[in-house]
Amino acid sequence: MSKTGVLIEIENNAVKASSLGAMTAAADSEVYALVVNADAGAVKDTLAKYGADTIVDIQGDLSTSPDLLAEALVAIIKEYALDSLLGTASAIGKDVFARVAAIMDEPLVSDVMGVNIAAHTVRKSHFSGKIMATLKVDAAVFLCTLRPNVIEPEPAPAAGNMVTFKVDIADPGLTKITEVQKGDSSKLDLTEAPVIVTGGRAINAAENFAMLDACAAKLGAAVGASRAAVDAGYAPHSMQVGQTGKTVSPKLYVACGVSGAVQHFAGMKTSKVIVAINEDKHAPIFGKCDYGIIGDIFDVVPKLTEKL
Repeated sequence: MSKTGVLIEIENNAVKASSLGAMTAAADSEVYALVVNADAGAVKDTLAKYGADTIVDIQGDLSTSPDLLAEALVAIIKEYALDSLLGTASAIGKDVFARVAAIMDEPLVSDVMGVNIAAHTVRKSHFSGKIMATLKVDAAVFLCTLRPNVIEPEPAPAAGNMVTFKVDIADPGLTKITEVQKGDSSKLDLTEAPVIVTGGRAINAAENFAMLDACAAKLGAAVGASRAAVDAGYAPHSMQVGQTGKTVSPKLYVACGVSGAVQHFAGMKTSKVIVAINEDKHAPIFGKCDYGIIGDIFDVVPKLTEKL
């Protein structure tokens, strides 16, 4: 049986659902859950529940440099003879996996929608989401990051044996992290959120996002914005969903006053269920959603919030 390492991301002392999804993607192989800069013992039961045959507690301060973390992952791949390394296409995953690929001189496929580890194939979106391609990866070690939320975590109880790997790397690399400035930790990360409520140009003003915040609070959702809303100054770029913003795959996506331009659709088309609210019955979003409401968002959204 092949051996697959999964880089585990932990937030607020809990394993991210996207990391559990990556473990589910690796279910047909022997899974090594790689825990870094966190208390592996605190998440042992969760990792074992979702398929970790072995939990590798990586000891050593790797927070000072992404190069150092990449070197550590390369050492772990060699130590445990891993055939594959999976992770999430998050800010951390995209950064570190590219460095691992460079060190090992192996190809990397990032932000994939599906993976077959045994066949070394992935499914990946191309041309603004217009087509889905299946790619065959020719590599000694299969390196891949998955788009958050595309794979639903499924329990698969395993042994969860704990082992310790002590990092013995002297050179921290060319990049050194001197300070981390975090945003509002009370808000859900758009790329990880299971539900997203997005406002388009029709929101008309920045203060009107409070209406979407109220609805999102009832749904346990994150709030996003279309490029039109961002360009108009109603929301910061960090909230932008779309081809030039963040790509998301929530279970539920509620588009409020979003026209549905192809650039926006490219960033959220993999949502499981899409609901559109727009007073323009000819808006392109109605040709792409699962459920549509023709109406003024300032009338519909407060009523939806009240019902919720």
